[in-house]
Amino acid sequence: MEEKVFAKNRKAFHDYHIDEKYEAGMVLTGTEVKSIRSGKANLKDSYARIENSEVFIHNMHVSPYEQGNRFNHEPLRKRKVLMNRREISRLIGLTREKGYTLIPLKLYARKGFIKVEIALARGKKQYDKRDAIATKEAKREVERVFKERQYQ
Repeated sequence: MEEKVFAKNRKAFHDYHIDEKYEAGMVLTGTEVKSIRSGKANLKDSYARIENSEVFIHNMHVSPYEQGNRFNHEPLRKRKVLMNRREISRLIGLTREKGYTLIPLKLYARKGFIKVEIALARGKKQYDKRDAIATKEAKREVERVFKERQYQ
């Protein structure tokens, strides 16, 4: 299965504890597809919300396509996510009760279709973020020392 990633939400792993991931399709216009394939999508401040038993992604920025002229799309419009009914009903229960939120992690192509990976996530506290940064730096330092020893 060949997978080409067009956009990632790097900040999501810093700001949230990721519990579950879901793969879903999206309803897109032609100019949006061409713009995403050329790498002009941004998931930085985007989030997903359940409205009337349907999932929508808000604040996902897809730049207008250069050759799109009058058929171009609105860059920040909400986009419908195509998910299974059971998955949506499960997400409704979890987001209402346990304080979870839905965050898109990445946009990618699989078998010619553009997919979005949505995560069920809980927000991190400030001390959790600092702890994650400290462990990441310690791991990087250990790898650097091992690499130096290997070449000596």
